[in-house]
Amino acid sequence: QVQLEESGGGLVQAGGSLRLACVASGSAFSLYGMGWFRQSAGREREFVAAISTSAGATQYKDSVKGRFTISRDNAANTVYLQMNNLKPADTAVYYCAADFSLWDTITTTEAGYEFWGQGTQVTVSS
Repeated sequence: QVQLEESGGGLVQAGGSLRLACVASGSAFSLYGMGWFRQSAGREREFVAAISTSAGATQYKDSVKGRFTISRDNAANTVYLQMNNLKPADTAVYYCAADFSLWDTITTTEAGYEFWGQGTQVTVSS
């Protein structure tokens, strides 16, 4: 069992940057693949980025490649999402998610994650 709490959201102008953090409580954080998803008004929640248990593999939604970077600090039970060159289309509630995994693999679907945070709002103004 793990509980997740996101932070770092806010209001930023287009072209700006934000760094989201997600702290996990509980044990064995290093056994969880981690992901970030987002949901904007009137739309389905969508995959943004994921990182494997050892950080040996990452994957991104095409529209954020080159702008967003996912990383993790297993000693601090924390996963990050560095977001640069933000666009109004990035406006959404961002959620982190955890997938218990014995393998160093990537999960990109919602169904693949067992635990979710409450989300943090990111608003990008034009």
